[in-house]
Amino acid sequence: MQLNRIGRIQYVEVVFPGSPFSTQGFTTRHEGVSRPPYNSLNLGMNTQDQQANVEGNRSLMARAFGVSQEALVTPRQVHGSDILVINEPNEDYSHFLSVEGDAVITNQPHVIIGVCVADCAPILLCDPDKKVIAVVHAGWKGTAARLVAKTVAGMQSEFGSNPARLYAAIGPCIQKCCYEVDEPVRKDFVQSGIDWEACSEQKSPGKWHLDLAAANRELLLLAGLQAEAIQLSEQCVCCHSEQFFSYRRDKEDSGRQMGFIMLNKS
Repeated sequence: MQLNRIGRIQYVEVVFPGSPFSTQGFTTRHEGVSRPPYNSLNLGMNTQDQQANVEGNRSLMARAFGVSQEALVTPRQVHGSDILVINEPNEDYSHFLSVEGDAVITNQPHVIIGVCVADCAPILLCDPDKKVIAVVHAGWKGTAARLVAKTVAGMQSEFGSNPARLYAAIGPCIQKCCYEVDEPVRKDFVQSGIDWEACSEQKSPGKWHLDLAAANRELLLLAGLQAEAIQLSEQCVCCHSEQFFSYRRDKEDSGRQMGFIMLNKS
């Protein structure tokens, strides 16, 4: 992963081996139109930023990647485990903005699917054989619900994807250094069968530091992906205020960056 720029959009570019048919990455907070404290590329619809600024930023991003703003699809995220599947062309994709879900799978070209995050892990999935892509919003609740594994299973059941042939990228998110959680989180992870000891470190009685990226990498491996096919960012959004938004750091003053992926051709 490395910083790149297309048009006015600065983003962390992801390149998947053997998949030039897709474009994907993770936006930063730079080169948008939002004013402080949401400066400047705030892409989150559910923030206190002016709606016109968010719409302007989303328009900038869509144009940079050569699609209409209506073809920038982000579901209404609710920290759940529902998956939106787009398996046929739509004249207007904007109605998907009101559909609740925390993951999207599609085989449709020239549609940017994305999830907006401020601490949670954005995860991209790509099937170069079936030409299917997916994006996942994995906070602690989505991780405990094993959402990324369910998304891999959805790619398999809906489009015939072979998990061993998939590529994945886990983008910038809050890292273990800044992510303290408590007993209810530990309980949900343990009940879900996730190896809590492998993805957390106890700091004090009833308090742990959680490694979201490591937990989701383990879920991807258990879902059948190959270790060498998983890219992992080590950037902590909470530590890097100059580059990323973080809700844990900035609370209601935080904007949202986006993990996104698009099929360039069918």
